[in-house]
Amino acid sequence: MIIESTPLKDAFIFKQEPIEDERGYFSRTFCRKTLNTYGIEFEMVQSNMAFNRYSKTLRGMHFQKPPFSEQKIVSCLQGAIYDVIIDIRLESPTFGQWFGTMLSKNNMSSLYIPKGFAHGYQTLEDNSSISYMVSENYTPSHESGIRWNDEAFKIDWPVTDGLLVSDKDRNWIDFRRDIDGIR
Repeated sequence: MIIESTPLKDAFIFKQEPIEDERGYFSRTFCRKTLNTYGIEFEMVQSNMAFNRYSKTLRGMHFQKPPFSEQKIVSCLQGAIYDVIIDIRLESPTFGQWFGTMLSKNNMSSLYIPKGFAHGYQTLEDNSSISYMVSENYTPSHESGIRWNDEAFKIDWPVTDGLLVSDKDRNWIDFRRDIDGIR
């Protein structure tokens, strides 16, 4: 497993190193020892999966407020997604910045998302399946979000027309008006 930095403090991309032969391949997707060498302490308490029938499906930008903030390791097992994170840690040198990367079955990469980040993605192919390893139990009373097209961030999504977005994700209030909502 290869770990690469992103432009956002404490967020990383994990790339698999498959060992192949005539049967197929074997690849490590998680190694606590390797993560620890990068200062990442991750204890998985939930494993979640999302299936998206159509390309141009957009989910996010989601996060949980303290004390239930969560780390995530997100992988695309089938299809392809454009995965986006926003650093919403007020004390962070990269506060308010976003980063996006393609995750796909073919590139065998995962995105590590630390606590204090909002997360969302847009599907680039029909029938895309996403796997999440999560460090905290889902706590509805602490769920929050940022609208996918909030002008405070100007995220450069691959597609902006004809999106399939839930009413909840479409109606998060402006981030700058709700900055206390991240605490």
